[in-house]
Amino acid sequence: MAKPITKVFDTHCTRCPRLAEFLSVGKHEYPAYHCGPVAPFGDPQARLIIVGLAPGFHGANATGRPFTGDYAGILLYDTLYRYGFATAPTSVSISDGLQLINARITNAVKCVPPENKPTPAEIAQCNEYLKTELQSLSKPSVMLALGTIAHGAVLKAFALKVGNYKFSHGAEHDLPNGHVLLNSYHCSRYNTNTRRLTETMFHQVFERAQSLLMKMA
Repeated sequence: MAKPITKVFDTHCTRCPRLAEFLSVGKHEYPAYHCGPVAPFGDPQARLIIVGLAPGFHGANATGRPFTGDYAGILLYDTLYRYGFATAPTSVSISDGLQLINARITNAVKCVPPENKPTPAEIAQCNEYLKTELQSLSKPSVMLALGTIAHGAVLKAFALKVGNYKFSHGAEHDLPNGHVLLNSYHCSRYNTNTRRLTETMFHQVFERAQSLLMKMA
């Protein structure tokens, strides 16, 4: 079983009072839930880093693995499998044996926020962990930001101005040290149900990620 990556991450972080209180209440109501910061998951040597927003309350917050149990994980894990980045097309639980291949999933905010809406201060506070994770990459990598908050968090991790790197679906941006930032709409229930993001659109982003990784090899 692949273990969560914790060396760049505090599994007991309580730096954001609002989020810590929300987790405490959640744990009381749902004792079986993880209800704590959700660590990055995947290959420690990955060259594809997928950055989401935050855990969903009844998804990753419950299971302890990014996008596992979240509706958004259905399309994400199926796509990872389709393009050779995962050993199975579905992620059911933290103990299901699924492995990621040359890929890792992390979040801009590691704790579930009320109504799935972290505050700017919470995003900034949690960025220290993302910064450590991304700046520790030893080789040029592709960072796939799912949504504008993830996009901004990646740029902040590299001390880059968001205004110089406009978010749009399918856009790509050159970052320091040979890294590339790819943009995609988040694979949320809302985006997929409204067809703002289709399966084909999502697959096209992964095809581009594959192409970039081949050039970096």
